Parts: sequence; structure tokens; C-alpha cells
Amino acid sequence: MARLHPPRRQVSGGALLKALGAVLLLGALGMLASTENALLAYRQAEQRHGGEVIDMAHQGGPRPGLYGYMVRVAGPIDVVAPPRDDDFNQSAATPVLVRHVEMFQWREVVVAGEAHYELDWVDRPVDSSHFTQPVGHVNPRRFPIAGRQFDSGQVDVGGFKLSSALLHALPGSVQMSPDPKALPPNLAASFSLHDGYLTTSEHPSTPRLGDLRVSWTMVPLQAVTVVARLKGDTLMPAEDAPDGKGYEVQVGDRSLVDIFPDLPVPPDGAMLRRVVAGLLAALGVLMLLWERRQHPSDLLLPVGLGALVLGAVGGVMWLGGGGRTGMHWFEIALLGLLLSAWPLWRRRSHDEG
Repeated sequence: MARLHPPRRQVSGGALLKALGAVLLLGALGMLASTENALLAYRQAEQRHGGEVIDMAHQGGPRPGLYGYMVRVAGPIDVVAPPRDDDFNQSAATPVLVRHVEMFQWREVVVAGEAHYELDWVDRPVDSSHFTQPVGHVNPRRFPIAGRQFDSGQVDVGGFKLSSALLHALPGSVQMSPDPKALPPNLAASFSLHDGYLTTSEHPSTPRLGDLRVSWTMVPLQAVTVVARLKGDTLMPAEDAPDGKGYEVQVGDRSLVDIFPDLPVPPDGAMLRRVVAGLLAALGVLMLLWERRQHPSDLLLPVGLGALVLGAVGGVMWLGGGGRTGMHWFEIALLGLLLSAWPLWRRRSHDEG
């Protein structure tokens, strides 16, 4: 007797299309989840240094809507209002000008319990009353002129003003060549230029006890990268940053990963991955609803539903992790809802008619 075999079930083309659509939709959600998880890890690491950092390098200055955000700017130091040492009538195009004053004084050097004395330039008064042998080694009690620091009235980087804290964080120091011709008359009679210094020594190569020499150092003009909080048009430290600093200033055009080594490397092409996820989601929904299409306007339905699903998932993932990004995802979800509503409304009107 011939054995009877059960009839084979044939899988319809519609079922295969729905299965493929489901796979594409799940793949889109997986791609979105992996991208947003990587970005969330990056954003959480940014929070340690003051919060989300918006790259404003080479943008030419502040834009509306950035108040309170951390920004990264890069460019050459632009001194708008140079500092001036009015006492000596010296000025330079620098963010910070520092006057150094030294006096030729006795110094005590103790070697193997025996005190030795030598004359040298020292930038502070040396109290000779505590010397082992003060007789013959008496220093003047005070400096007639003190060292001082002079800040620029305004310094910009990339079109952004720097606060005082960031001004003082600018790196580097170079010697300034003083201009003896600019000295006021009362000081021109006492000081002369020697080896980059203004000195009171009658014979600069052989100074005497109590002689003064004055020099200036300045922060060099160079390209820098600044990460700080933007308030108005001014960059300043983020006082609430968990790292206790809230800003960073480095020489050159440096990326955030270079500046903050603890930041994870952000995913490459995050925006492209999001777009691809959106296209896959729309195509997946289209395949799931292929048999229900009735009108060309129905093509808006898979686009809208794909945007609604991805926008809702992305918005939920960013809840508590980044208000601005989460808001953008929910805006995409709302747009998807509106795109979906039109074909559904048209279909309902058609059925009722």
C-alpha cells in the first residue's frame, strides 16, 4: 500500500514579505540602539567635565540658543585691548604681561655647616638679619618697585571672549623686549637697557649691592583650543563640573578626545547610521503593510510609522541623558505621527464614504 504523505504547506509571498519586513524593522532598531548607546556613553563622560560640548570651532562667534552650554572653540589668540604697564609705559599685544623685579643682594649658602656669601639677583627681599654672619652682608629691607601682572582688557578666541580665569590659563611665556625710549622721564634717568633688562646699574656688567633690574614676560600669541561654558559672548569655567575644573585650554587645534583622554571614542558616522536606520525602518514597515496599500498616499504611512517608532525609542533612550537630543527624537516621533495620520484619515474617510 502506498504511504500517504501530508500535503506540503506553501509559504505565500505575502508571509515572506512580512517576515523580511520584520527583520528589517528589528535591524533598524538594533542599529539605532547601538548608535545611541555609544553616544550616551560619550555624553555621560562629557558630564564629568561640565556637560555636552558643542563644537563651535571656526564658527566665527556665538549663536543664539547656546547660553549655558559647554563649547569647544579653536583659533589664534586675538588681543583686542592690550595690557599696559603705566609705571614704565610698556605695552605689548599679549593676553597677560608680567613685570619681574630683581635686586642684587647677598645670599647665604651653607655647605657642610659653613656659611658662604655671594651677591646675586633675587626676585624678593632677602632678610639678612637671619644670616649666620650678618655683618658685612646687610641687604636693603624692601624693593622700591614691585613686580606686577597686567591683564588685557579683552582677549578673543574664535570670536568668543575669554573670562579672567581662562585668560590666566593660556599657556606659555616668552620674554618681552622693553623699549627704553618709552620710559617716563623720572625712570629714564635711572634705568638703561642691558641684555633684555632695564637696570639701575651704572656698570651693568658689574652690578652693585642694591641695584635693580626689571624685565617682562608675556603669554605668546598662538593658536589654542578652549573648552568652557558659554555665557553671553564670554567663555568661563563650568563651576558645577564634577572634575572640579570645568574648562580646558591647550595649544593648537585639539579634538575633544585629545583634550579629555577619559572620553570614549564616539561612533563614526553616527548621523549616517541614524539615516540608514530610518530608511530600513520605513522599508520594513512598507513590507509589513504591502498587502494593505490602496492609494499612492499610503506610502507616507511606512515613512511616518518608521519615524514614529525610531523617534519614540530614541527619545526614551535619551531621557535623563541629554535633554536636547531627547527632545529632537521626540520631535521626529511627532513628525512621524503626523505623516501617519494623513493616509489613515484618508483611508477612513474613503471607507465611510
